[in-house]
Amino acid sequence: MARSNYQYSKRQRELAKKQKREEKLQRKLERKQGGGGTVDETPESEQLEVSGEPEAAAEPASPELP
Repeated sequence: MARSNYQYSKRQRELAKKQKREEKLQRKLERKQGGGGTVDETPESEQLEVSGEPEAAAEPASPELP
């Protein structure tokens, strides 16, 4: 039976966390500098996560009031 490559998986997780922290820090710095940006300026990683989810799951269902 093949062994799982735990060190490789762990390193990949660490790299993903580091990249996410750096993107978050960059967004904070942009907001602090007054560069509020637009809706279209979302990082690629966020666009991929959002596009992978169905619309119904993204927003909770709320009853419409007349």
